[in-house]
Amino acid sequence: MSNSEIIATYFKAIQTGDLAKLGALVAADVIWHQPGDNQFSGTHTGAEAVFAMIDSMMEASAGTFKIDLVKDIMVNGAEVAATIDFSGQRNGTEMALGGVDVFTVKNGQIAE
Repeated sequence: MSNSEIIATYFKAIQTGDLAKLGALVAADVIWHQPGDNQFSGTHTGAEAVFAMIDSMMEASAGTFKIDLVKDIMVNGAEVAATIDFSGQRNGTEMALGGVDVFTVKNGQIAE
């Protein structure tokens, strides 16, 4: 699978809730940098920590957090960037934003 296909498959697994596929695409020792200044921000090391952070996002949004659209996937060797639209709700308030996710792919898995 090409690096572009790995990232496309990763997003599809998130969108469809395919946790087995998601787990296979994320390296056990992944390093995840979550931007911002909130309860989810910071560097998370290891797949277990990353999935716990994602679980917390789902909990905070009462299960409504989702990737609505993957617009572009751009590859430069091991580095892959994807432009996305995401949304969620909490206590009657909605948010919908665009973003850029940046990945490093090594040995067929997301390493960072």
